[in-house]
Amino acid sequence: MRCLLFACLLLGSLPVLAVDRFQVEGYVLPNGLQVLLKPTADRDHVAIRLVVGVGLDDFACADKELPHLLEHLLFSGIDGTGEGALEERMQALGGEWNAFTGNADTTFVIEAPARNQRKVLDLLLAILTQTRFDANAIHAAKQVVEREEGGHYSHLQRWLDRQDLGHTASKQLAVELGLKCAQRAEARHLSREQLDQVREDWYAPNNMTLIIVGGLDRLLPAYLERTYGDLKAIDPSEHRPLPGIQHPAAVERSLIHGWVGNGAKLHWLFPEPVLDEQYDETFDLLKDYLDWALYRQLRLAHGLSYGPWAEREVFGGVGLLSLNADLEREDLDQARQVLDQLKADLLKNGLDPASFARLKQAAIARQAWAVQGNSALADYYWSALGDFEDGRFDDPARRLQAVTLEHANLALHELLAQPGYVRIEKPLLGDDQVLWLLGAVFGVMVLGGLGWRLRRKQ
Repeated sequence: MRCLLFACLLLGSLPVLAVDRFQVEGYVLPNGLQVLLKPTADRDHVAIRLVVGVGLDDFACADKELPHLLEHLLFSGIDGTGEGALEERMQALGGEWNAFTGNADTTFVIEAPARNQRKVLDLLLAILTQTRFDANAIHAAKQVVEREEGGHYSHLQRWLDRQDLGHTASKQLAVELGLKCAQRAEARHLSREQLDQVREDWYAPNNMTLIIVGGLDRLLPAYLERTYGDLKAIDPSEHRPLPGIQHPAAVERSLIHGWVGNGAKLHWLFPEPVLDEQYDETFDLLKDYLDWALYRQLRLAHGLSYGPWAEREVFGGVGLLSLNADLEREDLDQARQVLDQLKADLLKNGLDPASFARLKQAAIARQAWAVQGNSALADYYWSALGDFEDGRFDDPARRLQAVTLEHANLALHELLAQPGYVRIEKPLLGDDQVLWLLGAVFGVMVLGGLGWRLRRKQ
């Protein structure tokens, strides 16, 4: 009750709290539901995010679509009138909603007028507690999931995936290393019993976080305790451990993407070493630095690629940092020489202090305008839930500021000391090869015709 009264008092202090986006009223209801409330100066709108702690990584390869399929089913209707009537009810409240299933969580996203926030939250609670599945709804949801994942998974696509030919460079490498499933998960075989079990095991208040940002009702904390506080807690389910690197991978491979063309993409991927402090911030700054270094070398100095880029991705429990360039096929060898020289220079001399300082200050400056508006703020809280403690989110600018040149150089050396993995994406045939092939076919046809005429004369 003291938490409830404190939350009500804080909602009345809008001018003070609106100044600091990292200060948030956070408390836990008796049933375990974590609530984050942030009043802002935009009083006519609320952004709502309900984060459920279940995602694709919590299931084996064959069943990975279970949380995604359940997410769609929860929009199939609550009173026998179907999905359309449910959408009409949200439209009548002036709001819109969606949901996303990621690797770590399933999140319901709502934008609505502030005046209807409690009615919208009522509707969200209804789909969580009143939705009942039938065979028709499950079949329709399976079709939607299949379309979202790229349509019917044909035997040819399945064969290409098994041969490591159907993936982009980073995903292909992740499959080789054992960080990602080799084939696309399907929903067709999933049963109603499995869906009910996922709902029972994971959709509970002590596995949820409710984030509300904007023009908050002053009595909202009392409303939440009366409604969402009635949800029944469960014994928490165990998350599957994230996979690490399990298999060796080829140092270099060429991947066939398309049939004919003169373009190619060069990717040089490195597993990120584990750091004790400022892990993400350090590698974010290294990515920015390598972005600039690639641009300076491949575009400005050598004119090989218009927009080379560095990228960070996470597969399982391993991060991959990659150097990438979009090239002409005939420029592949020269581009590889440039990247080899860049790597050797970085290992020998480290980061240029002036460039690192400039890019670091630019990254810190971006934090001032990186999050604008209620929706962006709610999304930021969603993405940074792991950094929330004692009513505050950690300031990323402060964490970036703490990354020193020495620390970044150490991380860079550990990263590039590895040989890395080279992946080249290109079509099966170049334009010139097609012309030579057509010429050869034409020549064979001509010779065949001449031979046929000689035989007839004989």
